[in-house]
This record gives sequence, structure tokens and C-alpha cells, in this order.
Amino acid sequence: MSGDNRIFLSLSIAGALCCTALLGVAVAADKDMSFTRMFPELPPFAPPTDAAREKAKKLGEKGGLIDALDQLDDPILSITNPGDINRDNPNMTAGMTFLGQFLDHDITFDPNSPLLEKTNPKKTTNFRTPRFDLDSVYGGGPERSPELYDPTSSDIKLKVEAIPGSENFSRNGATRFDLPRDPNTLVAFLGDRRNDENTILSQLHVAMLRFHNAVIDHLRADPSHANQSANLIFEMAQRQVRWHYQWIILHEFLPLTIGPDRVDDILQHGILFYHFDRENPLMPIEFSVAAYRFGHSQIRPSYRLNFGRPEAPYFHDPFFVFIFDDNQDPNSLDPNDLRGFKRAPRRFVDWQTFFKFDTTNFRPNKRIDGKLSSVVMLLPGSRGPAPGLPADGVQSLASRNLMRHVNFGIPSGQEIARRMDLPVLTPTQLVMLKPFDMEKSTPLWFYILKEAELMEDGLRLGPVGGRIVGEVFIGLLKADNTSYLAAQPNWIPVLPSATAGEFHMTDLLTFAGVVPPL
Repeated sequence: MSGDNRIFLSLSIAGALCCTALLGVAVAADKDMSFTRMFPELPPFAPPTDAAREKAKKLGEKGGLIDALDQLDDPILSITNPGDINRDNPNMTAGMTFLGQFLDHDITFDPNSPLLEKTNPKKTTNFRTPRFDLDSVYGGGPERSPELYDPTSSDIKLKVEAIPGSENFSRNGATRFDLPRDPNTLVAFLGDRRNDENTILSQLHVAMLRFHNAVIDHLRADPSHANQSANLIFEMAQRQVRWHYQWIILHEFLPLTIGPDRVDDILQHGILFYHFDRENPLMPIEFSVAAYRFGHSQIRPSYRLNFGRPEAPYFHDPFFVFIFDDNQDPNSLDPNDLRGFKRAPRRFVDWQTFFKFDTTNFRPNKRIDGKLSSVVMLLPGSRGPAPGLPADGVQSLASRNLMRHVNFGIPSGQEIARRMDLPVLTPTQLVMLKPFDMEKSTPLWFYILKEAELMEDGLRLGPVGGRIVGEVFIGLLKADNTSYLAAQPNWIPVLPSATAGEFHMTDLLTFAGVVPPL
């Protein structure tokens, strides 16, 4: 089969599987699944014209104002010597970027809105349930998405596959695992095809699959559950998985991202700006297109994916690589970057780099600021099809974000700050935007990045960004009657953890069995 045909088939199957999983969700919900506006009364920051789109594209282009202009000669130096622009965040580890991406894929999916024309949020479908319910993992459940489940298990487990040859590249010969894939096309069977966009994200999805399976085993090992049906054990496991995942969101991810004081303020004093129907909460476009894309600023140019297996006779060094490199052959089964839709013996993650299991091996995240790593200013696609990545000619992630601001008519950061009665960045603080006539009316996404940089030294989101992200996250949890925050707000984690009554990403990954010792 030719490379072009293989990729076309891959995309077709991936799309079909995604629709299969989502069909069950949509039919069961039978509700409005469009996006909404958080501030419908505010005017757009710019008119929805081709001239405004071109200006937004120019602001975000490679080599422009937002490009960090990284030296991309050595992936190791990009980590050990990030320079004055890609500064380390001492409070947050590198894995939080990808956890944030995983969370986004659990609550929003807009595959259809065009990049080059005006878009109406009410006519744009969100193909994810706006709940932290892991529908990206469970799909439509074992009946509607049987391809996601292991038919060889007597219990209802999710399907994972060992990576052939991985033990030769892994410390102590540990076998590593991947998403289940079609053996001919390597298309992954998963509830949301975007979770195969890069190797770190796909490995995080694998960790969630194995977390569910480990909870099944944990429940089944309890003598009081020995005679329970597979369906009941599945329901119990699914609730435990979701509640521990939601605990991490509320007690680890959100405090690190917006600050614990803002989390406490929203929990204690309520949600002021995210107005939603509890029976059918919709996703605000100010969140999905602007505020929550702050994570794009946290992406490092390169990562240490794993520690290799340097002992004789293997001699495989640690795997340092750029996350994206458009110079790589898109048809390679094991390109020298971290693009997804691939399987190879060395393409697995040692999580000790990404989360703080010890005091020596973890790496910090990049601070949130007005610069993006150069690798995302030229996403793969120019040398040939890159599944899951741009196919419309606009390869700069920054340009794509800013053009969508024009299309959706998103208000400026200044207008929203005034509406929230929060401090407003001045034209002097945003003077770098004067050539684009945006220093007084700034696209919300870039405003939020600069707000974090100038008001919080890039350690967390600032007042506007933190409020939008915090209210939407907590609002979605409160609106979901099945979440622990709505159903049992005093619940505490029950699974084994380093500290009783707490549960962090390090606990989840350890319990899932995806952290072999180094």
C-alpha cells in the first residue's frame, strides 16, 4: 500500500472510530452540543474581515513577535540551556502541559470550523461531552465502542498492546505499552483520535487505559466483590477512575495553573461569569478558543522521552528529541521527533522526567508568557500529510489561534478585564503590538499570555485567564451530577497513594503500573 493511501485509510478509520464512540454519547444526551459565549454583550476585538485575519496571521507567523526564536540544533541543549526566553517554571513539571492537553480533549472537540471565514459558536458542534467524564477514554462504552475494550478479559477492561522490542530500549528490560492499533495501518483505536497527536499524549492515554484496568483488578481482589458481575465491577471502576481523575484536576492541576487562592475563591464565593444550564452546560468560546490555549506557551522545543537502556549489550542512550520537526520524513515509522500515529520500540515515556517522582530526574515546565517555542511555529505538514496536524496551509499554531479569534468574534482581553472589574493591561505594557494596531484591543489569547507574564512572572495564569479557566473547570464539575464535587463533595481518594487521603498524577501513574524503576 502506498504512503498516501495508507495515510488516507488511517484518517478514514480514525474518523469512523471517533464518530462511532461519539454517536453513543450524542444519542444518549440528545441535547444542544454547540458552543456558547461567556460575554455575549461585548464587541469583537476586530471585525471578521480578510484584512483582520491576515493581520492576526502575521502576528503569529514564524520568525515574528511570538516566535521564541529557539536554536534548534541540539534537543539536549534546548532542555539544559533554555535561555532567557523559554524560562523554567520552578513550580510546575513538564508533564502538566500534556495533562492539560488531555483535559482539553476530554471536554472540547471542534473538527469542522473553517480557519478562513467567520464562524458562529451556536452553529459549531462540540463533539465532546462538556464533562470531565473521560469519554475520550471510554468512548460510548463497551456496547457502542467495542473496539476500545479487551475481548479476552472476563472483566470489562480497556485494550492496550505491548510494544514489540521495547524491552531492548527500556531500563531493566521492562516491557512498554502502546494504544491498540490496526496492524496494517497503525491507526489507533481510541475514543478521541487527537490523543495520538504526539507520543507523550498517546502514552498518557495509555496510562489512563491501564489505570482503569488496574482499578478493575483492585476491586476484583477485594473478597467482598468476588461474586459481583463484570458490569457492576465496571461501573464501580469507572466511578473510581473518574473521581480520582477529577480530584487531580481540582487539587493539583487547577491550583498549579491558576493559583490555589483563585481556586478557593471560586469554590467559596461562586461562579460569577460562566452562566450555564445545569442540565446542559455549553462550552464558552472564550475558554476553548482563547483562555485554555495558554498551554501552547508551555510547550518545550524538545523533551527527554525516556532514559534508554545504556547497559551492555544494548547501549541505547536516553531519547532526546524535538516534539515536532517538519524536516522529518512523514512516512517514516520512527521519525526523529515526537509526532504521533507511530509505533516503534523506543517510542515510550519514562514518566520520571515529566512528573516529580524524585528530586533529580524531573524537568520543569516552561513559564506562561508571550512566546511560543519555535517548533510549534512550523507544525509538520509542509513535506507531506501529517495526521492530526494542519492540512490547510497555516502551520503556525499561534497564527491559527489568532485567526480563530477573528472568525469567532471574540472580545478583546481589555474589554473582558473591564467587564470582570479586574486590572487592565495598558497600551504601554502591550506596546509590542502597536505595529498590528492591537495594543488597545488585544486578542484574548495573547492578552492572557502577557497577563500571566507581567502579573504572575509566568508561574501561573493571571486574573482574567485564571478566572475564565477556573470558572469553567469548576462549573463543569458542579454541573455534572455524576462528578464527586456535585454528588459527594466531601469525598476523598480511596486508592493507594503516597499520602493517605490525597491523590496526585504520580499516584495515578504508579497505580497504573506505567512507572518501571530506572
